[in-house]
Formats: sequence, C-alpha cells, structure tokens
Amino acid sequence: MQAIANTPRFASRLPQVGTTIFTVMSALAQQHAAVNLGQGFPDFECDPALLDLVNGAMREGLNQYPPMPGVAPLRAAIAAKVQALYGRAYDPDTEVTITAGATQAILTAVLCCVHPGDEVIVLEPCYDSYAPNIELAGGVVKRVPLDPGTFRPNFDAIAAAITPRTRAIMVNSPHNPSATVWTAAEMQRLSELLAPTDILLISDEVYEHMVFDGMPHVSAASIPALAARSFVVSSFGKTYHVTGWKIGYVVAPAPLMAEFRKVHQFNVFTVNTPMQHGLARFMAEPRHYLELPAFYQRKRDLFREGLQRTRLRPLHTQGSYFQCVDYSQVSDLPEAAFCEWLTTEIGVAAIPLSAFYADGFEQRIARLCFAKRDDTLQTALQRLQKL
Repeated sequence: MQAIANTPRFASRLPQVGTTIFTVMSALAQQHAAVNLGQGFPDFECDPALLDLVNGAMREGLNQYPPMPGVAPLRAAIAAKVQALYGRAYDPDTEVTITAGATQAILTAVLCCVHPGDEVIVLEPCYDSYAPNIELAGGVVKRVPLDPGTFRPNFDAIAAAITPRTRAIMVNSPHNPSATVWTAAEMQRLSELLAPTDILLISDEVYEHMVFDGMPHVSAASIPALAARSFVVSSFGKTYHVTGWKIGYVVAPAPLMAEFRKVHQFNVFTVNTPMQHGLARFMAEPRHYLELPAFYQRKRDLFREGLQRTRLRPLHTQGSYFQCVDYSQVSDLPEAAFCEWLTTEIGVAAIPLSAFYADGFEQRIARLCFAKRDDTLQTALQRLQKL
C-alpha cells in the first residue's frame, strides 16, 4: 500500500484573507434564486459590433503573442482618447500599457514601486484588492477613512498619515463602493498636498465614463502636477460591458511606465491579442464611451425612483453603477447579516459596506448594483417593496 505523503506547510503571504464577500454573496444569491445586485457586473450583452470586430481579428489570424505593452493601434487609440478628454498627451510607445484588467494593473503598479517597509495610504471604504496588493509587496497599509455619511476626502487626515516612509497613495473616483466623485477642487487639493513630496499616486478610474448630472470626471491625467506622479488605471470591461474579458490599461509618465513594464512582463507578459485589435477598432467611434453617462444615469434614476417606494433610503449617487442604501428604518441587523437576510428572505443580493473597511466599520449601509436590464431592476424593486 502506497504511503500518503504530507503536503509541506508554509507561512501564508496573506494570512488574514479568506473568500471574498462578493463570492459568498453571489453563491448565496444563486442558491436562493435571488436577484444578484451584489457583484458589480452587467447582466446585459455588449454591443454586437464589438463582438464582430473581435471575431474578425481572430479570423484575420491575429491570435499570436502581441507586443508586451499591447498592440500599437490600441495604445494609440487610448492616448488619443485621454488627450481629447483630459488634455494630457501620453506617448503610446512609452507611456501606455494594456493590462489583464484593472486589478492586475493596480497590483503591478504597487509591485513596481513599493519596497518592504514602504507605506501606502488607502482611503476607506475601498476596493478589496488594495490592501492585499500592498502587503504582497511587503508594504505597510495606512488606512485613512473618508468622512462617514458624505464619503468626501478628509485632507487633514490624509496629511497626518504622511510620513517619510510614504511611497504612494491610492485614490478611486468615481468611487466604489460609495458612488461619490471627486471634484476638481479636491483633486487640486490632493495635488497641492503631494507637491512637496515624492509620493506616487495610483489613480483607479475604472468608472471614468459613469459620471452623472453633468458633472465632469476629473482624471489625475488632467492635472499636470498629479499626472507627473500618477499611474492612471482604467477598464475596458467596465466601459464596454465585458467584465469577463479582463482587459484594462495604465497610462503613466515614461519613467514610471518603464518600471511598471518591468513587473508587467513577468506577472502577465501580455494580453489577449484579438480582443485588443477589436477594442482598438471599436474605439474609433467615441460615442460608445461618450454616451455611457446618459445610459447609466437613466438606469440610476429608474432604480432610485423605485427605491422611493421602499423603506430603504438611497444615498446620493454621483458616479459608478452602484447605489448605496441606508437600511436603518428596516432592520437593526449588522450589515453582513442584513445582506444575508435580504438575499435569503427577500430575494435580492447586496453587499455590506462594512466589507470595504478593514475593521468592519458599521453604518447600516448596503451596496446595490444597477448595471442590470430594466426587467431585472424591476423584479428586484418589486421584492424590495416588501420591506
């Protein structure tokens, strides 16, 4: 009889990390046939023209490795878009890189500049990959809360968190999960705060084309002093309703991008070739992203109007495709327990806002996603009216 070998044990690089709340809630939603407004992905298809362009690229034989930074037509299209929208000219050859989604882009940006012991400021609540990325680089996470209730940046608190060990700060606008959008004055204030330092900025702008009510998206690329120290990250998956394609990009000044590419070539090397060519051709028509704010604002307004007929209180939604709700008139349950109850008993899955805080800070707020078909939203609203 063959002896059973023991698997070696080793110390975890991320001992505090378990299964993400998004995986847990999506599984619970499926188990209970709930409308899944938890995880942030559309339940509708992308433009068929984009599929045709990708299929065309495949049939043309564009199926082998592309250049490590990405195919030249896509990098050129990105540079043209960024310059047209934000006024910053990035060199497609040395300052634009295509990534396997925005999450990989953020990890690569962290790994290329954060050394063991370096501190990185994150503003909570925040996307759940930020802190583990920093820890994998051996960095120290310095958490600064956005102001509760408004989720605006507290610049006094940010300034107090800066030390000689601060290597970078991570900013996300439009913001997941709160759906707030940084103003030009706030971005300028950040620029002034960082001006006397060598602190880098990792600017997560994956929802850049989902800003509502006539507000502009103020990219870090649009402020010269910030652009000079920034990795600016965006996502084709979010913009074109193809989250499963996992394609994003980063723009940064050439010295920063040179370091970024050193890591990128070894943790990903390159990204799906025919999809890159298809996206480059699709970007020739800017209306696909220029019309996106109106597309999602209509869904936001439909969803918020329906929420008025429930006991949930919708918070202000300036951008992204998320809607936070205050459920304090419905339940005294903690946020995670309330979201589980909402999924199993009401049939609508949501995400607790506390999941975006390291200490599980409770505010009786849940996050819902309205990037869904109108009939999906109406079904969810009918169920929520039972509250």
